[in-house]
Amino acid sequence: MKDEHLSNVTERALLVRADNPSVMTLDGTNTWLLREPGSSSVVVLDPGPLDEDHLARLIEVAGRDGGHIDLVLYSHWHPDHTDSIDRFFELTGAPARALDSTWCRNAEPLTAGEVLSVGGLEIEVMATPGHTMDSICLVLTAEQSLLSADTILGTGTTVVAHPDGALGPYLDSLAAIRQRIVAGDVRHILPGHGPSISDPLTVVDGYLAHRASRLEQVRAALEAGDTTAMQVVERVYAEVDRSVWFAAEMSVRAQMDYLAGRSDAASMEV
Repeated sequence: MKDEHLSNVTERALLVRADNPSVMTLDGTNTWLLREPGSSSVVVLDPGPLDEDHLARLIEVAGRDGGHIDLVLYSHWHPDHTDSIDRFFELTGAPARALDSTWCRNAEPLTAGEVLSVGGLEIEVMATPGHTMDSICLVLTAEQSLLSADTILGTGTTVVAHPDGALGPYLDSLAAIRQRIVAGDVRHILPGHGPSISDPLTVVDGYLAHRASRLEQVRAALEAGDTTAMQVVERVYAEVDRSVWFAAEMSVRAQMDYLAGRSDAASMEV
């Protein structure tokens, strides 16, 4: 019987999806088990929510064919990725690393551009702030896979939520990812939620176009007299389900901050 929460996506990346579906997590948080073919060393990215069944499954799947978990990585601080950090450390004893030391256990923080080598598996760390300021993506260099966490989702677009999320850095991160795609360093994307992406350039360009369109809508709403983020949401996100308006409001705040910053910069240049 097929396990809908478990799938081999690439030669080096196996997906174990947590059973925590919601309007924000889509089908659930994607936990990735990373392993070089023929190696016993397993790297776990984002063990996810504090769900004993999910954590037990991660350990069981990682242990197949003599495997063992040697390292745990966290892409960013959001609870659906980090809630199990202490329990998973207790269960595995594996060191945990992230860009922010808050999410490290018995190990040093990651650094931008660092290349990890675990059991022959090479993983490049990309700092990609924007969704959160501690967000990272990982590149499996041997197969040009980008583990994008919540910077790029498998379905729809991600939230850049004020105040930790910031649109300027997010757009810069998308541009950096696009550059890696054009250079041939990234050929497919393995996201933190939703299905994998086989046409990354189309998706990233779609993200950039979507952000530009939303910015124009927000700018027009402000020029029309809206003064609060919720007023902008009611105008710009009228077609979006109200159950996610709270996230839309945080995103609008980030867009308003971005527009205000550009306005201030333009004033200084005059």
